[in-house]
Amino acid sequence: MTDAELAAQLADEAGRRLLALRGEGRLEGKALGAEADRIANAFLCEALRRERPGDALLSEEEKDSADRLSAVRCWIVDPLDGTREYGEGRSDWAVHVALAVDGTARDGAVALPGLGMVLRSDAPVPLRPLHQPPRLLVSRSRPAAEAQAVARALGGELIAMGSAGAKAMAVVRGEAEIYLHTGGQYEWDNCAPAAVAQATGLHVSRADGAPLRYNRPDPYLPDLLICRREWAAPVLAAVAALELPGT
Repeated sequence: MTDAELAAQLADEAGRRLLALRGEGRLEGKALGAEADRIANAFLCEALRRERPGDALLSEEEKDSADRLSAVRCWIVDPLDGTREYGEGRSDWAVHVALAVDGTARDGAVALPGLGMVLRSDAPVPLRPLHQPPRLLVSRSRPAAEAQAVARALGGELIAMGSAGAKAMAVVRGEAEIYLHTGGQYEWDNCAPAAVAQATGLHVSRADGAPLRYNRPDPYLPDLLICRREWAAPVLAAVAALELPGT
């Protein structure tokens, strides 16, 4: 089994387990989210350590270890991206499984269990015709002022959506053209989405155009841009005009 196939298989199965847990109806709220994180993380980490015992692992729900920094290959996973949306019975949540090699997102899969699909780097979906005006994805609860400013500069429309993975995959699926995030993320929030988006032919970078790097000592990533290539230069120019801190 290839790394990409393994990522897709594990993301899909973790998503199925999360759907089953939610469907039981015995937990709700924070208790449901905590149990969902626990069972998905346990499944993914156990499977990766069994199937790829020589690789390093970084998970949002697992204690980090500096040992991963000397590894060429590091699996980066988010067992449940969008805990709030999951707990509310929505579909805009995801499971991320990715492999970074030499700091680059190489293989990955993003499961969207609520939609019954898995987007994967080894089976890129064809891009849809470009939509005008551009649609920009923002957080449901905390739409970033920077994204709103860029939308105004480009004459774009704002679309509120849940998890980072759901937003990134909305660009992959042609439901939007631009996902600009400036509020800070971690490597597990975007490694798998980046791998899938890159394989699809989208532009993927930091908000200043710099490449995304993974398996670093500090897994915090201040910003992210995933967009149609046609919009990359205008978005980067609009962001530069804002003079974001740290870019």
